[in-house]
Amino acid sequence: MDDVARCADLLYTEARLIDQKAWDDWLALYLPEAEFWVPAWDTEHSYVSDPQNEISLIYYADRSGLEDRVFRLRTGMSSASVPLPRTSHLVGNVQATRQANGDFEVHANWQVTYFKHKETHFFAGQYEYTLRPQGDGSLRIARKKIIVINDLIPQVLDFYHV
Repeated sequence: MDDVARCADLLYTEARLIDQKAWDDWLALYLPEAEFWVPAWDTEHSYVSDPQNEISLIYYADRSGLEDRVFRLRTGMSSASVPLPRTSHLVGNVQATRQANGDFEVHANWQVTYFKHKETHFFAGQYEYTLRPQGDGSLRIARKKIIVINDLIPQVLDFYHV
């Protein structure tokens, strides 16, 4: 399998695991130090650049933030997520470039359709990943930046919406 296909396969697997709510397998795709960031828009055509000092829609400096969200979902401690929506993640236009350090910088477009409370909603945007090869030949997520192009967020935005 070539590099772009390997990278695309990981993105497709991640989408499937979220839709199946296979949280443990999904979390295992992320390295412990993996950053997960959904920046907010600063102007009509630019978004914030510093998650530490500017508003973000979602920001976790490492995987522990995602682990906490999954814990809250499983224990019912996230009232905004009850019931969990049904989701369908579509990922396309995957492009990957190997960096000098061996990592892959990956760009893709995405769309999520979700169903909750008898309503249908859509989110769309672009993904920017850093994927890191592992000793066993697999790839894991070292960074995921998610640009949401929607002007309005109808209710709540959570990791399973993007």
